[in-house]
Amino acid sequence: MNKQSKIYVAGHRGLVGSAIWENLQKKGYSNLIGRTHSELDLTDGGAVARFFETERPEYVFLAAAHVGGIMANNTYRADFIYRNLQIQNHVIGESWRSGVRKLLFLGSTCIYPREAPQPMSEEVLLTAPLEYTNEPYAIAKIAGLKMCESFNLQYGTNFIAVMPTNLYGPHDNFDLERSHVLPAMIRKIHLAKCLMEGDMAAVREDLRRRPVEGVGAEVKGPVVDISPLEGVTRAEFPEPVSDRQIFELLGKYGVTRKGVALWGSGRPMREFLWSEEMADACVYIMERVDFSDLAAGKDEVRNCHINIGTGKEISIRDLAMLIKKTIDYRGEIRFDSAKPDGTLRKLTDPSKLNALGWKHRIEIDEGVRRLYDWYCS
Repeated sequence: MNKQSKIYVAGHRGLVGSAIWENLQKKGYSNLIGRTHSELDLTDGGAVARFFETERPEYVFLAAAHVGGIMANNTYRADFIYRNLQIQNHVIGESWRSGVRKLLFLGSTCIYPREAPQPMSEEVLLTAPLEYTNEPYAIAKIAGLKMCESFNLQYGTNFIAVMPTNLYGPHDNFDLERSHVLPAMIRKIHLAKCLMEGDMAAVREDLRRRPVEGVGAEVKGPVVDISPLEGVTRAEFPEPVSDRQIFELLGKYGVTRKGVALWGSGRPMREFLWSEEMADACVYIMERVDFSDLAAGKDEVRNCHINIGTGKEISIRDLAMLIKKTIDYRGEIRFDSAKPDGTLRKLTDPSKLNALGWKHRIEIDEGVRRLYDWYCS
């Protein structure tokens, strides 16, 4: 890529896409293209075809996806496989048809088997069954990875797939039902602290910024994605609700004046990567790595994707305690073992990426502090 290359970032408003967009801008790339969902519905094949025919991007970052936490993945299984397959098929297909020079497809480390050896290298893909709770989403991401690989082999394209570990950072999704574990825990513990301190003004301000079940600013129009891709339009204020109604609402999500209830046992180990570092790794790969580099020397070309991670992990319980300390919350945190844990351990092996010359710098304690500061601002 050169600084004037026409670059399309699909999903440029979300956690992943916005970080890539900002990284490109900081590095001097000046010809960036982004479209909101209202401007371009990536599940509409005709609209995507017209966009590529008109704009003719040279490079594509496919960061758009329908994403969520364990509860959302397990509840909205059809949505997660159907919407992601549509997005991927349309963007990857039109990138090939319009002659895009290079594409970077962002997947997820949930593509790996539930019982995969730890840490998980790229080679363990499709060697055993997946984790049940997010199987539809994982299958969609595996399909996207294989689409890139297959187009490269049949048509000589230069489409690269990367599999980031659990991400967190600015513009994260803090929805109490549908967000990922780290931002959900930050919000729950923050709200519990406000309740414990009797600061209902802060609670109401939090709900105004990020409505929960209609409590807060009124939502205008449909919620298009259960994800941070697009966000929710916030407009007028509905009739005020009482403190009691707020207590009942937050209690449904395990947030009370006495403490916080979190899903699962707290035993699962998770790896977390600051989203801005993930973006830096993605741009680094687009600038320096080609599919031919990854496929060189292989008799059977497969598993050419690249893990993006830290190679370090923390238990959900220890993460909760870290957030508690960071926020200075004095209340109780308990774990509901009746709720599912998901995969007990999911640590990536980033040695392929490290060998290509990129390594993370921001550790989890610094990242949690940064994200909480961002959330409060």
